Amino acid sequence: MNIKDVSFERDRPDVCGDAHPKALLRAIQEDGDYLLKLANQHIVSSDQFTQNGMLQLFRLAAKYEANPRRFSTSLQGKILISAFYEPSTRTRLSFESAWHRLGGDIMSITDRSTTGIAKGECLADVAEMFNNYGDCVVLRDNNESSLEEMIDSLRIPIINAGNGCDEHPTQALADLYALFKWKPELTTADAKEHAVSVGIIGVPNKMRTVRSLIKSLLKFPDAVKELVIIHDESVTGQLFAEQQREQIEQAGIRVRTSTDLNATLPDIDVVYINAISWEGETFNTYGKSFSLDAQSPLKKDAIILHPLARGPELATDLDHTPHNWYFSQARGAVFLRMALLTCMVQRAERVIDVV
Repeated sequence: MNIKDVSFERDRPDVCGDAHPKALLRAIQEDGDYLLKLANQHIVSSDQFTQNGMLQLFRLAAKYEANPRRFSTSLQGKILISAFYEPSTRTRLSFESAWHRLGGDIMSITDRSTTGIAKGECLADVAEMFNNYGDCVVLRDNNESSLEEMIDSLRIPIINAGNGCDEHPTQALADLYALFKWKPELTTADAKEHAVSVGIIGVPNKMRTVRSLIKSLLKFPDAVKELVIIHDESVTGQLFAEQQREQIEQAGIRVRTSTDLNATLPDIDVVYINAISWEGETFNTYGKSFSLDAQSPLKKDAIILHPLARGPELATDLDHTPHNWYFSQARGAVFLRMALLTCMVQRAERVIDVV
């Protein structure tokens, strides 16, 4: 660091790869009907999305990212309740950044002990109050049942921003948005000709990001020729939840497992690594024996995705290589959430057909 020169480059890209969204924007034809349907839905699980619905969200996200100054008032007059009862940096800030960028206002809760819940108030009553205070709720909680306890009382939409070790559906949407920006041809009718091998380092049964990612990938079976789960031998018996592997194979995606990272990497196009799994009030780390760095035998044009925050499993010497798509993944999550939020609060008609 040279403290004599404190200048910086505003236009320097945050990734080494080409993460520009315009190619994806051209690859997907707009059909606003799929976006309008989101106005009457809570976002609970990746299961609820269709292929066409996700493609339209990705197109709207690409529209926002390609021309962010064009859209700044879509959520004006709307209020978001940002309720994060579990620690979060990227997810909370990206949701709040998305809402602010579109002109909305936010009320944040980041500590359960400052709410009526600490005095024994039930979540159903909290939800009833939320109906009067905001237009949309984003909830993160390490208790998997919290969403279920609130939904029946809500008359405004709620988004699952990570509940226990269950799911994290908007992270999976951000993951696929990054993947399709990298290779837009995976969204087209001839996707099978360009299908990629996806390697997941972790435990699908334990990691909510991985659980939701796999559910989302199943909606694009032509884009994935093989799914490789790379894991420690110690968790071999815990890899898949009930019916999880069967669902992948029924979608037509080949599944392979491996305990040898370096032997597997040369065959993988997309490497998805995540070490942390929230379990109850704490978290576990899986894949301790695996790490990626600039010396790893990665395929020349392979990309790395990571939901962040990173630990020692992902070395910083990869940050300035073409393999780094995890920063683009985090950046794109803001625009993806802008697209989703716009639809959920009945403002999609303001941006459909707008160039």
